[in-house]
Amino acid sequence: MTLTIAVANAKGGVAKTTTSLSLGAALIEQGQEVLLVDMDPHANLTISLGIRPEGLETTLADVLLRDRPLQAVRRPTSVDGLALVPSNHELSIAEGHLMVREHYLLLMREAIRGSNKHDVIILDCPPTLGILTQNALTAADLLVIPTQPEYYSAHALRDMLNLILTIRNRHNPRLRYRILLTMLDNRNRIHRSLAKQIRTAFREAAFESEIEVDTRLRESPIFGLPIQQYAPQSRAAEQYRQLASELRQYTNEFHRSHSTAA
Repeated sequence: MTLTIAVANAKGGVAKTTTSLSLGAALIEQGQEVLLVDMDPHANLTISLGIRPEGLETTLADVLLRDRPLQAVRRPTSVDGLALVPSNHELSIAEGHLMVREHYLLLMREAIRGSNKHDVIILDCPPTLGILTQNALTAADLLVIPTQPEYYSAHALRDMLNLILTIRNRHNPRLRYRILLTMLDNRNRIHRSLAKQIRTAFREAAFESEIEVDTRLRESPIFGLPIQQYAPQSRAAEQYRQLASELRQYTNEFHRSHSTAA
């Protein structure tokens, strides 16, 4: 059974795309088949894999607007076992037309139901709470919320939690979430203090794994590679491996719960 993970936060610059790509590559190292879906019109995930958005003939917009199967739009990447459904500026146009479609918040869920060739599907969301992010949360089994230990990022969690409640009540009662601390600088007293407060507030809803500041993470998209290929011995690569291992434990629980339900 495929596990669908949405990576989202209403605030930009908190390492959503970095987490989507790095987590996907870490899961590949652990023997998983992974599909990344770029749900951001800015196409940063697509660019991070060395693909030029402006030259694409088919993208996620074809899935959401024209009912193309997800597998018909997916494309291989330079990383074995890691496939991508890309995005470009057309997705921003698509977002404006989605509301006229019947059950428009269920489009991503239906597309994923027709795609079972991957162990994990990761949805990289835009930094908004709009239709695209709502589609992702309606389709997801798990929401990962990357969060910097900074005031504005922590404050934005309130909006995310409100959206989670709305999605649970209306479309996806099984949606679960986990907080992931990112861009953490342990030399910074404020970072340490806010990280502690977030962990105290969210307890088991926060991953034990955390992602510290690492310049290699900023460099890797320039070369179109995830951190595991660009700098495999780096601190960030190892921390995303730890996150993948922690997520595998969640995956096992997910499969057990669904087997019981069946």
